[in-house]
Order: sequence, then structure tokens, then C-alpha cells
Amino acid sequence: MSRRVTRPLALACALLACAAVTGAQPPAHTLRFLWEEAPFPRAHASTLVEAPDGSLVAAWFGGSGEGREDVGIWSSRRPRGGDWTPPVELFKEPGQPAWNPVLFRTGETIRLYFKVGPSPRSWSGAHMQSTTSGERWSDPVWLPAGMLGPVRAKPIALASGEILAGTSLETYRTWSSWTEISADGGETWSKHGPILFGDPERDRIGSIQPTLLEIEPGVIRAFFRTPRRLGQIATSLSRDGGRTWAPLELTGLDHPSAGIDSLRLDDGRCLLLYNPSTDRRTPLSLAVSFDDGVTWRDFLIVEELEDGERGELSYPAIIQDAAGDLQITYTWNRRRIRHATVPLALVPSRP
Repeated sequence: MSRRVTRPLALACALLACAAVTGAQPPAHTLRFLWEEAPFPRAHASTLVEAPDGSLVAAWFGGSGEGREDVGIWSSRRPRGGDWTPPVELFKEPGQPAWNPVLFRTGETIRLYFKVGPSPRSWSGAHMQSTTSGERWSDPVWLPAGMLGPVRAKPIALASGEILAGTSLETYRTWSSWTEISADGGETWSKHGPILFGDPERDRIGSIQPTLLEIEPGVIRAFFRTPRRLGQIATSLSRDGGRTWAPLELTGLDHPSAGIDSLRLDDGRCLLLYNPSTDRRTPLSLAVSFDDGVTWRDFLIVEELEDGERGELSYPAIIQDAAGDLQITYTWNRRRIRHATVPLALVPSRP
């Protein structure tokens, strides 16, 4: 797979030039925090969905630090035209940390998947649901051992009506990515994989946390987090709705071993939200592809830390809202969750 990536400077110059000619202001994206004060000092791994009533619902894990016993699943809502509500704890298992919530909507129902347990090597999957646009939630239901549901990035609804989720396992000295498929709206899942490079050493190193794009009915392109020693995002292609996969390939996209997310727009443009660095989780950038995810072009830095500034802008989630704009959440220095709104007009319309 070839790589074609440019920094956002050219796009910014073009927008400014257009504004100078027309007198119009170039579109801009906006940033805000979900909260100013919260009953927890650390937060990470956010997820985002648009509810049936038009509000945005976000979730993340929060507590004194990743993997600590006081970490639970928290949530906030942003009514249409309003502000984010104060964080509310949705789930806390006594004596065990919670991890990696994932929100997904089917019709009027929002499902919240998450993991519980001492570490990714020994966690279990569970889910809750809301039919009130995230205001009230059911009791948790535990998934069977070995089934996790979506492990970090959102599932996708396929043209077939099935739901496809990316999942993965992290065990002693090895990682592997899988997919899980639901034919009943997310109630039950079948597991498929592992998705491998076809090289013994790279397969031992492995990949995790797939994010998925259906580029035509039944044809799925996936992108994967890899360990830092590989330094690049990996990709694979399935032609049977996620049941079998071509060997993993490295994309050439720089990668510091961090969460990524992707999105396919209705017109076929594909978006990738990632950290284009081999050693830092900054900047957080958006890239666009016009060839179903084969090549990519960076077009927007959502946020960037200054040189020498410690911290991270990581584990992003991206959706397209009913108005067509892009809604993004991500970890801000492990202390808060940032929300970005990116007007659709900022996405390049042609190569």
C-alpha cells in the first residue's frame, strides 16, 4: 500500500486565498471540554454517538488512573444546541477497573459496550442499553467468556443488516485482532479471525483495536493499531462481510501505537483520525482518502501539543451527525475529554 500524506498547510493557504477573493470567512473547527470539574482526576478512551433526540452522548473511563480499582464508566450528554451535562457514573464493579467503553446506536436503542477486569489480559465484556437517548440505562449484561464485543472503535452496520465489530486480544508477549458479527442487533455475536500478517514474527507482535469501513456491500477495509516497534498503522481487506481477511499490510502511515478511528461518508470519502508520529500521541490529525482507504492525505490538525510539552491527544472517536458535520472526542492529557466539531466543508472534496 502506498502512502500519500501532506500537512494541512496547503489546505489552510487555499482556504485563506478563497476567503480573500470572496470576502467569506474560511470554515473553522471548534474545541471544547466536556467538563471543567469532575469527581475523578483522570479520564481516557472516550466514545461518542448521536442519540435519537439529536443530542450527543459521550462515555469514557474515569478514576484515579488507568487500571486502578476506582475506575468506572462515566457519561455526559449534550442536548442539541446546549452544553455538556455534568459527568455521571454509569457502571462501577467493586474492586475492579472498567475499560474502553464503546457506544453504538441501532434505531431507537443506544448500546454501551465496555470491559471489566484487572487488565486487558484478563478482562470480560459487558453491555448496557438505553432507549431514552442516554438519560437512563439498563442493568449490565455480561458477554460469554472470550467474547468482548467492540474492543475500542465503534462497530459498523453492514449493508446486509449485520453489525460488524473489531475486537482484539492482548496476552503474554502477543497481540491479535479479530472481528465479531451480530445478526440480531447486538444481542449475540460470532467471532472470526485472527487477522494475521502471515509472517511468524510479525504475527507474534500482532495488532489490536481494529477500526472498520464498508467500502462497498460486504467489502470491509480495516485499520489496526500495532506495537511501537512497527511504527505504522496496519490494514487488511475482507470480501465476505468480515468473516475472512487478507494478510495484514503496513500502510506507511506513522503511528506511535495508539488508538485510531475511521469513518466513511455517504459520498464515499473515507476519513482517518490518528496521531501521525512514531513516538508521540500528538498531533491529532484528520486524513482523507478518495480511493477507499488505499492512500491518504492529511488535511486538518485537530489539536497539537507544543514542542517539549508533555501529554497526549489520543484515543479519538469520530462520527458524522445528522447535519453532516463531524463530531470528535479524544483524551486530553489523560485528565479530561475534549470535544471537537469539524464542519463538513473542511473535508477536501476532491484529490
